[in-house]
Amino acid sequence: MAVDPESIPLEGEEEDQQEHLLEVENHDAPSHHPSAPPDELFDITTTVDPSYIISLIRKLLPTNATSSHKLHNGACDAHTQESNIDDMEESAAPLPTGSDLCLSRNVSGRMDIVDDVHNFAPGERESEDSCSGVEQPGHDISVREEVLEEYGCILWDLAASKTHAELMVENLILEVLLANLMVSQSVRATEISLGIIGNLACHEVLMKHVVSTDRLVELIVDQLFLNDAQCLCEVCRLLTLGLQSSECTTWAEALQSESILCHILWIAENSLNPRLVEKSIELLLAIIESVQEVVHILLPTLMKMGLPSLLISLLAFEFRTLTSERVPERFSILDVILRAVEALSTIDGYSQEISSNKELFQLVSALVKLPDKVEVASSCVTAAVLIANILSDVADLASEIVYDLIFLQGLLDIFTFASDDLEARSAIWNIMARLLFRIQDSEMSPSTLHQYVLVLASKCDQIEDDLLDCQLDCPRSNARTTALRRISSILNRRTASKDYAGKNDVNGEDHANDEVNIGRLLDCCQKHLESIPSEVSPESG
Repeated sequence: MAVDPESIPLEGEEEDQQEHLLEVENHDAPSHHPSAPPDELFDITTTVDPSYIISLIRKLLPTNATSSHKLHNGACDAHTQESNIDDMEESAAPLPTGSDLCLSRNVSGRMDIVDDVHNFAPGERESEDSCSGVEQPGHDISVREEVLEEYGCILWDLAASKTHAELMVENLILEVLLANLMVSQSVRATEISLGIIGNLACHEVLMKHVVSTDRLVELIVDQLFLNDAQCLCEVCRLLTLGLQSSECTTWAEALQSESILCHILWIAENSLNPRLVEKSIELLLAIIESVQEVVHILLPTLMKMGLPSLLISLLAFEFRTLTSERVPERFSILDVILRAVEALSTIDGYSQEISSNKELFQLVSALVKLPDKVEVASSCVTAAVLIANILSDVADLASEIVYDLIFLQGLLDIFTFASDDLEARSAIWNIMARLLFRIQDSEMSPSTLHQYVLVLASKCDQIEDDLLDCQLDCPRSNARTTALRRISSILNRRTASKDYAGKNDVNGEDHANDEVNIGRLLDCCQKHLESIPSEVSPESG
């Protein structure tokens, strides 16, 4: 959002003005004029003059709404009388209306030209004639949109501050924005209005005001049917905030129509805008992760409409994109899709539909196998958790990856990225236990046994680091104990074998330190096993 620096009062200038006013009051003000009572002063600590914020709200008042006069009086005059605003408005520019806009709008010193998204193709500008002295049809509207963009963007930024946001709500900015959304305006003006509401809604106490503003929630939901990607991003962000707040039930009830939920899925499936894809999936994730009442209201309809198939289809597309060309702006999309699928895999009654999908299992397994995980580390961690969830529902799938050494390498690599995630580390050990429990080392050929041992030994540092961390912050885990016992068994089997003379791993590379790593890993496993009770249930986590 471009904000004109000259349009915001500087803190230093404010201080000079305040000192000057104070001197005038002390020397020139009549002694019979008392100070304003404390209850009529702004009790707000801010570097931005409250009267300036109020003047910005006045500039957003719609000129063609039937309620404009009422809002003008209610939002700015009547309400601010309680806050002694009459004195502050002397330094605030009044809101010009009608044709006066053409004369007064010149805050930044540039020509009054804006893109008219309704009548001009992208990139086109109005002709110079529109700035001449000849009055042009729609010129007032163009200037009005320019006013909304410049001052609305300032409010959009200021709304991120709780102090400023509270002042805005106290001065009826929600009513002003509601009026703007109800009148015909450009998509950019709509985006700004939704963005301001979104920033206000970030503050939990103000979310209650958003919900309690008559017709505002329904009007916000209606914006889902706009055709502008940026507006839809702001709508999805705002709805996500609503579903994550204490007012989530109100938002869920506003979204429960089949046509609305179907349209959300349609947006996620058909958008070509990466940010909109991400925001729409975040909205679906917020539904899946919300409280039980919200899940009960919205999820059955979404499942009936094919939510799992949509998520897996999107995941397949993002994985193909990742393997063909790494586009950084799409990494977050991959991550949020995986988070949505993983969240769905934990919900009773719906997890089986996720776990039984073989395409999904192949996709997340392939993601774990990626040699370069740094850029998509978070996605790989989520993939490990998802695989653990899937195997807990369909244990037989473990047989498909039990001897996949590339998968084993990739899985152990994820320890590096999950050092602060107890759930992910537990999931990795759970997968390891299920895989190693299925290995019959007595039936393994010497070469297969040797290759398996070399993979485990090559990841000795990752395993050792995790076991050291577990001594500090991990609860007892049967899955981890099972995995360590199976690792020890495999290492001992290899050491006792007379046919392990080969020194080459799966890539044919010679490793002179193999024996050292094998000894370290075996010693590490045995020390950890000696420190825990002997009882353990195989394949339990």
